[in-house]
Amino acid sequence: MNAGSPKSQVDTGRPHPARVYDWLLGGKDNYAVDRAVGERLPDLGKRSARQNRAFMHRASAWLAGRGVDQYLDIGTGIPTAPNLHQIVQEINPKARVVYTDNDPIVLRHAEALLFSTAEGATDYIQADVREPEAILDHARGHLDFDRPVAVSLIALMHFIPDGDGPYEITRALLDALAPGSYLMLSHGTFDFHPELEAQITGTYGKGGIELSFRTRDEVARFFDGLDLVEPGLVTGPEWYKDTAAPEPEDNALYAGVARLP
Repeated sequence: MNAGSPKSQVDTGRPHPARVYDWLLGGKDNYAVDRAVGERLPDLGKRSARQNRAFMHRASAWLAGRGVDQYLDIGTGIPTAPNLHQIVQEINPKARVVYTDNDPIVLRHAEALLFSTAEGATDYIQADVREPEAILDHARGHLDFDRPVAVSLIALMHFIPDGDGPYEITRALLDALAPGSYLMLSHGTFDFHPELEAQITGTYGKGGIELSFRTRDEVARFFDGLDLVEPGLVTGPEWYKDTAAPEPEDNALYAGVARLP
């Protein structure tokens, strides 16, 4: 864990996506600046946050049921039980999980993230997804990259503008993995509610957070060269496997899981 990182000081004067997301989920690990962003968002924001979390639960459980026992979760966010490791280790107690986030407040909660089964393992690194090599170097110390790994990018890449190379970052992560690895990704979109674009991007923008929601075709690019798992790239509530269908809801989220051939 990067406890000694110079980035470990929490900036309470600026909102952070992880803390805004925590507020949207009803959490208490946020500050006034984060709540100010969340309170200005339409109700769709809260619904999408909940749908996003539910997608992560379903997708990670399905992957664990398929035998995937290694996970690299980038953009972890503030722990909200059940966390990814709790879901997958309930199915396979030997599963190993490496968490990554760039918000120092997540570091303060790392003990919750590191509470693993005796048979498995969890670890945490404070890092930014824009530093894929640093993340991979750390993860290699805890995961076996000669075997399949599931990379989780949940509601993260829409905070990475095109100028920062979101597709190139994703490819750098995937190129380091063995065949049979997986990408689990969700991403915000205005495809269903273009009328809310100015309000949502403006609200985040006033807090200094650049938002890059993308169209379906633009989100699909993250899965180029991969084999999408059925039902493919769909809205968050439409992605389910081996479970009852979630209630259909209005949303602003695409989600998908794909396998490296």
